[in-house]
Amino acid sequence: MHVNRVNLSKAAAGAGMAALLLIAGCRQDMQDQPKVISQRGSSMFTDHRGARPQVVNTVARGQLHDDSYFYTGVVQGANGYREEKNEMPFPVTLDVLKRGQERFNVYCTPCHSRVGNGLGEIVQRGYKPAANLHDQVRLSQPISHYFFVMTHGYGAMPDYSAQLAPEERWAVAAYIRALQLSQAATAQDVPSGVRVQSLKDLADSEGHPEYAQPWSLPSTAVQAYPHVMSEGTPGMAPANQADPKIVIPVSKPAPAAAK
Repeated sequence: MHVNRVNLSKAAAGAGMAALLLIAGCRQDMQDQPKVISQRGSSMFTDHRGARPQVVNTVARGQLHDDSYFYTGVVQGANGYREEKNEMPFPVTLDVLKRGQERFNVYCTPCHSRVGNGLGEIVQRGYKPAANLHDQVRLSQPISHYFFVMTHGYGAMPDYSAQLAPEERWAVAAYIRALQLSQAATAQDVPSGVRVQSLKDLADSEGHPEYAQPWSLPSTAVQAYPHVMSEGTPGMAPANQADPKIVIPVSKPAPAAAK
């Protein structure tokens, strides 16, 4: 009887300890978890902030951005102002142009069309006509200008920095240059021995003679804003218009002092 009572007491004590451990473990791990939740306060630090400030003189991995031209498309000019450059920050390969064409067809053609003349499908549904990438204003722009506009937007055009990574924006800018060359190419630009066929003849042979006809603004298009004649029509307005003329009014002479 004495042995059985001892064993029973030991078993009860063991079961009690196991129950206490189970209860303590569940309470600590599930109700009061030792972790910092994003955008919440924390008692772990003296300032009670869960989001910690960046350590001084350190850079997070992937955020060095030491090549500022690659990420901004501008450089510091001698006069202290930002300047655009007509050069790519990395070599342009066929793969880069293919990527730029794919991204251009996704994000740019709804407004600018596949040939970049500013008469995309969205214009036919009432949106403001986009810039013609083949006019003299756009042809004279440095290649980084297109990167800058894609990064920050301009006028009715929103920025595409969220949709396009920096390297993709540069790829689109390179493709725009190739597109501009393609639309103004001549027979002399083609290597010798290569047969040249006009777009009109090619369209006729494929049974689509209407494809090579001149582009015109559809009757459903509307001008969302009144014309500013000094800038041209919205579809042709320069993306970096000249600084507006500042007129300083002539001050009226002060009245004579009373005698």
